[in-house]
Amino acid sequence: MVEVGLASDVAVILVAAALVGVLAVRLNQPTIIGYILTGVVIGPVGLAVVEPSIITDTMAELGLAFLLFLLGIKMRFEDIRHLITPIVKISIPQMAAIGLVGFGLAVVLPFSFEQAVIIGLAVMYSSTAVVIKMLNDKGEATSLHGKIDVGVLLAQDIVVVIILAVLAAGRPESAADVMATLAIVMVLVTITTVAAIAASRYLLPPLFRRIVDDTRLFFLVAISWLFLFVLVADQIDILLAPFGVDAYLSVEMGAFLAGLAIAQLPYSKDLQGRVNPLTDLFVMVFFVSVALDFEAADLLEYWQEAIIVAVVLMVAKFVVFFTLLNWQRFDLETTFLGSINMVQVSEFGIVVAVAAVETDPAFIGPEELGFVTLVALITMSVSVYFVQYNRQLFARVEPYLSRWEQTDPVTPADTDYRDHVVVIGYDEIARRALRILENQYDDIVVVDRNVAHVEAIEDAGYEALFGDVKYAKIRKDAGVNYADFVFSSSNQMGINEILLTETKEETTVFVEAATAEQAERLYDLGADYVIMAPQLGVAQFIEYLESYFQNRSVFNRKIAADLELMRTGRLFPDITDRPGGDDD
Repeated sequence: MVEVGLASDVAVILVAAALVGVLAVRLNQPTIIGYILTGVVIGPVGLAVVEPSIITDTMAELGLAFLLFLLGIKMRFEDIRHLITPIVKISIPQMAAIGLVGFGLAVVLPFSFEQAVIIGLAVMYSSTAVVIKMLNDKGEATSLHGKIDVGVLLAQDIVVVIILAVLAAGRPESAADVMATLAIVMVLVTITTVAAIAASRYLLPPLFRRIVDDTRLFFLVAISWLFLFVLVADQIDILLAPFGVDAYLSVEMGAFLAGLAIAQLPYSKDLQGRVNPLTDLFVMVFFVSVALDFEAADLLEYWQEAIIVAVVLMVAKFVVFFTLLNWQRFDLETTFLGSINMVQVSEFGIVVAVAAVETDPAFIGPEELGFVTLVALITMSVSVYFVQYNRQLFARVEPYLSRWEQTDPVTPADTDYRDHVVVIGYDEIARRALRILENQYDDIVVVDRNVAHVEAIEDAGYEALFGDVKYAKIRKDAGVNYADFVFSSSNQMGINEILLTETKEETTVFVEAATAEQAERLYDLGADYVIMAPQLGVAQFIEYLESYFQNRSVFNRKIAADLELMRTGRLFPDITDRPGGDDD
């Protein structure tokens, strides 16, 4: 084995995963598969270049923490309130049904009753890391089926916390011990949730309002908030030990609640774009580290049984989810997509199995741990392709599923914008333009990253979105690609080029430029009008905007005149020299 230091281990993981990730993208394959294969190749099963260490384990745990933090940031109460009831009705029977399937398969195969119980408890969850990562990559995390899947995953994560707490307490001597442990965990989750919600209402708003204009400080304080909850969750047993309470709360649950508190603030969408790259880094290490923990002998002890169980579980999970979502009267596409996304065994199943090995005495041995790990690996690897191509699969099987189409499906109110106006920035030009635009359109969304501006926008009666439009999440929430009119008062070329690329061909786009060369470039990209404030002035722009809506032929002549003016370089031509000048 090649001897390398801990820092070198991390370097090898990052470089190897990045190279394989690039290869996966070039081959149009999901990057998660590349990361897992990287761990297999460089880990003990393959070249044995890297072994599990404190650093790799810590970074992997932080990967899940950041993933749950990012998930929490997306969970605004008003967005998910209408889904809470169906999520509870889906998640509880789903876990019970799949737990029984896993238990039954294990009993039929060469496992003892006690081992079968642990296996049943380990396989009933779907993978938070895989599903959320794939939904985020595909931009489906806030879709209806995405919200349902995320809600079910959260319910499963709560159950995982409870089971881990029970296993951490060792073999219970009686049912009373089990109930006492469950009660403690539920109380801790409730207290922490209440604390997070209270902070989102009373502590965080004034704090973030003071610092949000400083982007670096804003990001650092948000990450510090995450680590505060991670610290409390990780050390909760020590904090409560003086009171004689033996408690457990997962780091992942703490991270999610930290994000949940920030999600209720108007700054959460901007933070999502800033946290994403860091999350991707740690999640990459997590998937590599999953494969680093493999020992070939233990992993392959029950490889034939693992393949059988993996196939049966994926089919069973799809059938159970499909039945339950259909029961809740979701439309056929939502039911299919929400089901096909959730067929894998979770990474938390491996965590449960590890906890069962570490009890004294152990519930299962390393061979059974290898079995659960291999089942999880197989199902995660296959399901990535199901999620990646879920809509193509639905298109193929839809004719065969039409008998399950609901006549009156649940259709939550669509909060996405359509055929509206998106205004970027809130300067003097934007303020005056809004007065004209509001007479032409019912829905106007103004994007700005200044707290005072956002408050002024809301006071003026417009929909305000706090954030930097350079982030895809902000553009998605503003509905840029569905807008009928986009007006950018920013002269940043990068932002305006993105807007012109993402808008529909029929969308009217007004943007701003700092130089004539930039204006020419933006016109080439399809801009309907490019504002050059120093040269044209606010008043002339307002005149142009009015003519656009009142007399399109006059507007077109003025645009042609401006283009000719820029080409000739004459700053003060005679009015009759301008194309169409006599008609103006």
